[in-house]
Amino acid sequence: MSATNAPNGADALIATLLHNGVDTCFSNPGTSEMHFVAALDNEPCMRCVLGLFEGGVTGAADGYARMAGKPACTLLHLGPGLANGLANLHNARRAHSPIVNVIGEHATYHRALDAPLTADIEGFAAPVSSWIRTCESADEIAATGAEAIAAAMAPPGQIASLILPADTAWSPAATQAPVTAEVGSLRQPAADIDALAAILRSDAPTALLVNGNAVIGANLMRLGELAARTGATLIGDTFIARIERGAGRPGIRRLPYFAEQAIETLSAFEHLILVDTKAPVSFFAYPGVPSELTPASCQCHTLTAPGEDTAAALLALLDAVGGSAPAAVPELERPALPQGALNPQSIAQALAHLMPEQAIIVNEAATGGFGIPGATAAAAPHDWLDLTGGAIGMGIPAATGAAIACPDRRVIDLQADGSGMYTLQALWTQAREQLDVTTIIFANRKYAILQVEFMRVGAHNPGRRAMDMMELDRPNLDWVALAAGMGVPGTQASSAGALSSALEHSLATPGPYLIEAVL
Repeated sequence: MSATNAPNGADALIATLLHNGVDTCFSNPGTSEMHFVAALDNEPCMRCVLGLFEGGVTGAADGYARMAGKPACTLLHLGPGLANGLANLHNARRAHSPIVNVIGEHATYHRALDAPLTADIEGFAAPVSSWIRTCESADEIAATGAEAIAAAMAPPGQIASLILPADTAWSPAATQAPVTAEVGSLRQPAADIDALAAILRSDAPTALLVNGNAVIGANLMRLGELAARTGATLIGDTFIARIERGAGRPGIRRLPYFAEQAIETLSAFEHLILVDTKAPVSFFAYPGVPSELTPASCQCHTLTAPGEDTAAALLALLDAVGGSAPAAVPELERPALPQGALNPQSIAQALAHLMPEQAIIVNEAATGGFGIPGATAAAAPHDWLDLTGGAIGMGIPAATGAAIACPDRRVIDLQADGSGMYTLQALWTQAREQLDVTTIIFANRKYAILQVEFMRVGAHNPGRRAMDMMELDRPNLDWVALAAGMGVPGTQASSAGALSSALEHSLATPGPYLIEAVL
């Protein structure tokens, strides 16, 4: 109930959110949201998590949704607050993460006055939202909230943006009864199962390109069994929202990031079957390089698109293929702890040795992380979350949200230093919430990927002025000091042995910790 003890629109919205299992709110509120904040104050079942920057709020909601399998809500302040969070909402949209944004708005009678914070909130929300509504009346807010939740949960997962004018939040609501969200079902795939089974039974080299629900739980094992029965190769998209990996789980190689390498990989196959994904394209356009990565010699077929029933399709395909063979899975391997120089390879070796069971790995290591998936393929069972949309600044917030979704699991964020600076405020949230997150900063003091891309797009050899826009020196960032300033302890490591010792200490100690790995 609101602070005035009169049930209002904000109370009704929170009641509907809780009724439908949305019990976590990542927030950075302002004046227009104060009645929603007051309503949150009276609902102990709703966990409220403050972020110091809206990009941290939306990134945390993304990480939470990927691991919880349900939406959190965000609380954002008007158009500028939403705009600050758009980059990580873009990543969340690409990950098919369900999120309900609650975005404050000026009171309905105040909007026409063009006050300083007036903005086109719907216009800001449109590129990242599948559903947008402005709630004009407190009496409709419970039903509108249920629609938002249903839209967010609609397969394969979407972003819903509910715009809440201040007077809608503070006005009395005719009813406080929560409304149940009516969530749609997975669509039935239209694939020709018999034709795909015939391809898999043939001698033609065939790969399955996989993502989404195909690489989690029973579906992952079904993929492994299908590969074992037919000899097909399993390839994951370059960046995957969430994949289960490690000992006891089928290994899935990744499509290379660079277009030339991806085309070469796929040229080995006559058929490419898409499972919960679309045909691959290059991240960017390059002179003389095709944007579509499937070569003309390889035919593309769809088993399921995102939002379709992958479990049913895989079961039907297994039945049509026939035969019986167990999925090939790696046994647990823990390599020796590395010694000597500190580099991405020795970090990967230390991680493979020390990673606890059921860890959650968030990967925004950029160029430093390219080799880590291969090095940890037989590590302890774990989940792996990637930067799906390419908008950097996802890692620290997503690790924060994942830790809140799974408080019994250690989260390890592999974080490039340049992209980490976009949303380092989320370290403060980790400290305040005392989350078990280990952040490893890959401190190469540069935007290394840009130095590579500068040459790949055909630009001239970079001079001093160009390099100044791709290097993070003069001065060097001091990540240990930055973390300490936000309440997160840490240390700097410049050798493989020091990195291993710091990682072992962090994994054995509750709460957040940061390791600056100087490369």
